[in-house]
Amino acid sequence: MSAAVAFATGRVLRAADTGMITLSSSPEDFEMPLDGFMQEITPVGAFFVRCHTLIPKVKEADWKLRISGLVREPRDFTISELKRFPAATLTAVLECAGNGRAFQQPRVAGAQWRYGSVGNARWTGVRLRDVLEACGLSPSATQLLLNGEDLPVGKMPDFQRTIERKKALHPDTLLVWAMNGQPLTAEHGFPLRVIAPGWAGDSWVKWLRSIEAIDHEFDGFWMKTAYRHPAGHVEPGATVDPKDMMPVTDLSVKSVIAGPESFPKAGAVTITGMAWSNASPVTKVEVSADNGANWSIAKLGGTPTKYGFRKWTYRWQAKEGVHTMLSRATNAAGETQPLRAEWNPSGYLYNATQPMSIYVGVSVPSKPAAMKPSDGPAAYRAACFSCHDDGMMRQQRLTRQQWDREVTKMTGWGADVKAEDRNTLLDYLSANFKP
Repeated sequence: MSAAVAFATGRVLRAADTGMITLSSSPEDFEMPLDGFMQEITPVGAFFVRCHTLIPKVKEADWKLRISGLVREPRDFTISELKRFPAATLTAVLECAGNGRAFQQPRVAGAQWRYGSVGNARWTGVRLRDVLEACGLSPSATQLLLNGEDLPVGKMPDFQRTIERKKALHPDTLLVWAMNGQPLTAEHGFPLRVIAPGWAGDSWVKWLRSIEAIDHEFDGFWMKTAYRHPAGHVEPGATVDPKDMMPVTDLSVKSVIAGPESFPKAGAVTITGMAWSNASPVTKVEVSADNGANWSIAKLGGTPTKYGFRKWTYRWQAKEGVHTMLSRATNAAGETQPLRAEWNPSGYLYNATQPMSIYVGVSVPSKPAAMKPSDGPAAYRAACFSCHDDGMMRQQRLTRQQWDREVTKMTGWGADVKAEDRNTLLDYLSANFKP
């Protein structure tokens, strides 16, 4: 059995073994803790995992990539055949569109990512452009419809995404089989995934099995309804008309403070963090040690790359006490992190400056204990546990009205909610998992 096939036959990464933060164990949602930002290249074992469904078990010997639709010659490719194209390696940030959702006010539904649904890796594969050209992509093809091996849970719509022709033919858009020099793990898309650098992770389709060239906008759920955000400003908490929403594509310029969180005494100390952006690289990071009243330029280090992490450090004369530290990044296009993020109903592309309390010469208060799983009433277990574990619900913190919308959506996807149990379920969710 090859190493690649071995990766595909079972789980490789476990949050408990790697120090990851578990948002959900089924399907798997694992977040990288802040100390993961100390490294420019994120190790595979520390790289966040986001799954809408259970991880498919794919065997390399049985797998082929199908190219069809508006092409001169529809073809199936094995991994060996793809490797005959010129190889390409690219360092790029992969960030979930919902990274930072937990900070949105008012709260929104979804996996409550804080900082760490992002990572930076060296990806190796082939240019999607080369594969499409080998099949004779038609001039009339405007979109590429991507589909993976993952199977929907219950009546959930199949996860299918499109990328526009221009992005598909960009030389930096890749089909990859390796991450940091090793075959992709099952969690990260074995045997093949799309790399759409500068764009959010919803376009980086995992377990890729087919690409269909089409001449229209795809109206499937994951393009028409999900992964969309307002085209302009909306008031926090407002309902947005679908016609005023647009697909998530470009990432936002962003930075985080990785630490350290505390220092034993006052004096000269070094604060470290990471910054990243879209296709416009980071050119500047500023740091404030007084909650934004004053700003100083941080030192950029590491290896400059178009799409990758950029490490920064700030030498600070610390005084004893508790200080609110902020960082903000600016890219070559002149985009700068805002002090407050634009609110949107799904919490996508959050990039506001994030305050960190730095403790100098004083003790750090203990963090609250993690919430313990709860069995809940029979209506709750029957409705929710067929697709999720308890963690997905415990992290939400929604109003009763928001829970009502979520129950309606999940019922449409096959959740077992009897009419006579609906109020019992809503009472439990809104009482136990509220803002």
